[in-house]
Amino acid sequence: MLYSVIVPVYNRPNEIDELLQSLTRQNFKDFEVLIIEDGSEEKCEHIAEKYSDQLDIHYFYKENTGQGFSRNFGFDRANGQYFVVFDSDCIIPENYFESVNQFLELNPVDCWGGPDKAHPSFTAMQKAINYSMTSFFTTGGIRGNEKRVSNFHPRSFNMGISRKVYETTGGYKITRMGEDLEFSIRIIKNGFRTALIPDAYVYHKRRTDFKQFYKQLHFFGRARINIHRFYPEELKGIHFIPVAFIAGIPLSILFILLSLPVLSKSFILYFLYAGLLFFDCLRKEKDIKISVMATIAGFIQLTAYGLGLIEELGLQSKTE
Repeated sequence: MLYSVIVPVYNRPNEIDELLQSLTRQNFKDFEVLIIEDGSEEKCEHIAEKYSDQLDIHYFYKENTGQGFSRNFGFDRANGQYFVVFDSDCIIPENYFESVNQFLELNPVDCWGGPDKAHPSFTAMQKAINYSMTSFFTTGGIRGNEKRVSNFHPRSFNMGISRKVYETTGGYKITRMGEDLEFSIRIIKNGFRTALIPDAYVYHKRRTDFKQFYKQLHFFGRARINIHRFYPEELKGIHFIPVAFIAGIPLSILFILLSLPVLSKSFILYFLYAGLLFFDCLRKEKDIKISVMATIAGFIQLTAYGLGLIEELGLQSKTE
């Protein structure tokens, strides 16, 4: 067995159905699938059973411990040379494993990750959020829009490791709050090579409304500070850009109220940024509705991440 696919799931049987359906269409077939039910009330065992004649599939139910430790549970039971981790809300293109296999033959690495994209069938909201989460103008291209061969930090929605990586590192050490980034950092610190495989992308459905998106990004901001507890050097100035973004809004309003003509014009920067997001998304999606929603999503993303970072910094200072 070459690849073992590990998917933790919590109360998402419909998503697992879509993911497994996409895996049946893979051009490359040498893989097994391990579904790790993480204490769900809405179980997906019947969904896994539905694909038992099309996939080498194994279903496990365990008590709830979070996605990180659920992945370790799967690693312990996997038979493959490589372990591939997907989120349950992903759809896998038919050439995924074919692309990974071809890449590894030419560039043998022990850990890889791939980008995420929006499937044509996704709703306007899902496409808008996908733009916000993958655009250079909101993330700086750190989520897989640039080809990298080393020191890339894969994220667990689309990540692969060799069996040796797991045997050396012991897998995830934390189960939530940045567990994938902590794992990637530790993989690199143990001397393993990582890489981005641009063609090994997945369609990531993500959150379905702005409220859920806000909560997710707020959590991501908190997770960045949680990583700082383990690796202080990983918290850099660039991570505070969302904080500056938030602080700039009341300051701009204050400058206007104080009638400071030069400084009050700083508010124009936010309109220019909104226009940049709108027209860049319009160029890619060719849809005005999606572009408007993507602009809103971009502002939500920076605000939620920044507030989450500030909140967790405050909690950390209280415990020190």
